[in-house]
Amino acid sequence: MTPSTPRVETTLHGRVAHALAILAAALLSAWPALLNRYPLLYADSLSYLGEGLPVLKAFGHRPVTFIAMRSEFYSLAIFVFHWGISPWPVVVLQALLTAYIVWLVARAFIARCLAAKYLILMALLSALTSMSWYVSLVMPDILGPILYLCICLLVFAPETLSKREHWAVALIAWFGIVSHSTHFVLTLGIIALLAAMLLFKSRLMQHRGRALGEIALLVAAAAVAQVALHTYLYHEPSLNGRRLPYLSARFIADGPEKWYLQQHCATEQWVLCANVKNLPDNDDDFIWGDNTIWTKSSPADQQLILKQETPLLLATMRTYPRQQIAISLDSFWQQLNDFGVNDFDNNTWMEDSIEETMPGSHARYERSLQARSVVPTTFFTQLQRWPVYAAILILAASLPWLWRTRQTRFQGFLIVIIPTLVANAFITAVASEVDSRFQARVVWLLPLLAALIVFCWRDSRREASVGS
Repeated sequence: MTPSTPRVETTLHGRVAHALAILAAALLSAWPALLNRYPLLYADSLSYLGEGLPVLKAFGHRPVTFIAMRSEFYSLAIFVFHWGISPWPVVVLQALLTAYIVWLVARAFIARCLAAKYLILMALLSALTSMSWYVSLVMPDILGPILYLCICLLVFAPETLSKREHWAVALIAWFGIVSHSTHFVLTLGIIALLAAMLLFKSRLMQHRGRALGEIALLVAAAAVAQVALHTYLYHEPSLNGRRLPYLSARFIADGPEKWYLQQHCATEQWVLCANVKNLPDNDDDFIWGDNTIWTKSSPADQQLILKQETPLLLATMRTYPRQQIAISLDSFWQQLNDFGVNDFDNNTWMEDSIEETMPGSHARYERSLQARSVVPTTFFTQLQRWPVYAAILILAASLPWLWRTRQTRFQGFLIVIIPTLVANAFITAVASEVDSRFQARVVWLLPLLAALIVFCWRDSRREASVGS
């Protein structure tokens, strides 16, 4: 049994009503920015806000001397909205995208009173989960969960989408893929998982090979676009552009790579051996700041650090496999359980740089709660834990019902979302650092699915009672 395919509204009155519901939901989801009196910012936000114009100017101007530190696609896309004037349109864009995709997901499962239940759902998600915080944050973080929902729609609920909606979802998914390297990697993992299920003839993947091929084409299109842009900007083909040595920073901070260098620099030639006595215990102290190993290295040495990153990592793993695995698993477990919304305090560098990035914004930012480090994140961090824990219990308790009634659409969503949340914790903790932001940006998908299961279960009970 699968939820009935909803009828796509074709009347003008119906389309207007649904559009108003989406607009109202978008407004609800942006309440942290409204409370703050300014869009929420992270240190990386200024890079995204400031790099769109140089990327745009790079077209038609040679040679290109600009080097972006973040996703050029996200920076360019949001620049079309903020134009260096105000970050508020970025929040509007993210709120609308989130509200629209959640609408399509809700429509795939809710058979009756859709608009009312959708607004209740969005109100609960906005008030009780981390969703609204990442809608309000000028970062591509919210595009990750939106992307994973888009994949679920395209693979497990394509019949619920009109042709225009199908193209819109595909475009939003592509944008999500190119907006962050983690999204790209996790999408590859989803494809691998679903391809394995297809290969072993899983019932869930029956007649879904074409849809999975569409997701693979979106990834291929994202890869081609990234390689083409990076080749144009930096004169060399690359998926990641001028990336930073995050892996080296992480594994040195963990300890084993530092131990390896300390023991082998006398006999092996690694560019980091020049700093073997000054290797930091913190990954931030390897990359960020004016006096770090990375910033003090010459451009030639930086290229060598990147070139030697993978060989050095493999050598470390061969020498200290148990130690590194134990440290990585511990980081993974910490990340899996760390999803607080507590990254919204003021940052001195951010405060000093915002005027240069967006002229005229410093005074407006100074009036925000974030500028005074009084955003009530502690309360909401504690509050959102309860919906997440409740969602886990609901999802676990609903598994027999989902299996017994053959809710294949729900099963498909769960088989994508649950492993993706686990993989997100593993990849971010092992390859970057343990940071509550990494898991908080996706964990709201659990309450979303749990709420939809409750709605669907109540509808099925009502139908059964009427039928009897």
